[in-house]
Order: sequence, then C-alpha cells, then structure tokens
Amino acid sequence: MPIVVDIDVLLARRKMAVGELAERVGITPANLAVLKNGRAKAVRFTTLEALCEVLECQPGDLLRWESEAP
Repeated sequence: MPIVVDIDVLLARRKMAVGELAERVGITPANLAVLKNGRAKAVRFTTLEALCEVLECQPGDLLRWESEAP
C-alpha cells in the first residue's frame, strides 16, 4: 500500500503503549491496530486530529506516501 502509517515510530518516541494511545484517542485497540498495520481503508479527520493531539504531531508525521515498486 503506498500510504504508510508511522504510528509505531511516534509511539516509540513518546514511550507510549498502544493501549494507552487507543484509550486517550477514544478508539478501540483493535481499530488502532488496523490503522497502525496499514489495513485501514480510511481514517476520519476527527480520529486523525485526536491522534495528532495526543502524540503532539502533525498529520504528515503519521502518514506518508511511498511509491509501489513496478
């Protein structure tokens, strides 16, 4: 998938557990895992906003585009 989600990187930098992030953002750990593992088809702006607020980051810190190999 060309959109890469870097939640793991930010969690490591913040020394925060996935469960804590899910709780603070207000989503289930299962839904956070879907997003974190790149299996999500969409993300709501409210969820993206909450992630950015809790992780003190910009949307571009969480999401990046990578071209697919030919």
